[in-house]
Amino acid sequence: MTEIRWFDDNTSLAPALAAAVAEDVRAALATDPAAILAVSGGRSPVPVFEALREADLDWARVIVTLVDERWVPETDPASNAALVKTHLLQGKAAAARFLPLYTGDASAAAAETRLARSFAELPRPFAALILGMGDDGHTASLFPASPNLEAGLALGGTVENTPPCLAQVGAIAPTERVSLTLPWILDARHIYLQFGGAGKVEVFNAALAGPNRQYPVSFVLAQTRTPVTVFAARS
Repeated sequence: MTEIRWFDDNTSLAPALAAAVAEDVRAALATDPAAILAVSGGRSPVPVFEALREADLDWARVIVTLVDERWVPETDPASNAALVKTHLLQGKAAAARFLPLYTGDASAAAAETRLARSFAELPRPFAALILGMGDDGHTASLFPASPNLEAGLALGGTVENTPPCLAQVGAIAPTERVSLTLPWILDARHIYLQFGGAGKVEVFNAALAGPNRQYPVSFVLAQTRTPVTVFAARS
């Protein structure tokens, strides 16, 4: 269920990915009162966000959230919420509702119950969900070295018996993060995986070989429940 689309660079990739996501959101809005879109942080999604925010959608019926977040307020330059507000929730997309993962609680673990209540009220499944991939094979904040990786993968779990968000440990400071769990990531009509660069192509090829905790993204690629389209830039 994995389709791979190759691009020369992120500049050519971005409008194509934005168009695909917009079409998924449009299709969800055609049948449901609201649609939820989950996105990732980092530099690579920025041109995607800037193209997507001009899409002709009924943005007032769209809920945007994150697949993961560093446990920092929006005033911190590392905040994914700040990135989304700056680059996606502008223009036409300013009408969308935003559900951040950072709650202001003392820790990500302390926020898990509150986030579970918030996600229980959202329309399911996600209309579209955009993931990234790190040089170490992590996706969302499911890092191979995280002591909470097994809980985050929740293999065999479902959205009914798995928390939507769990505290995780990142590879670099600030280490405390919160991430969607794998069952909730897979609760989407369509998953998009975006990455670029020769080093990540090598990691991606290793992850394609099959489920491997060394490459948490491999569990997304190996599953057969949710369609995955990979948007990959060679440079």
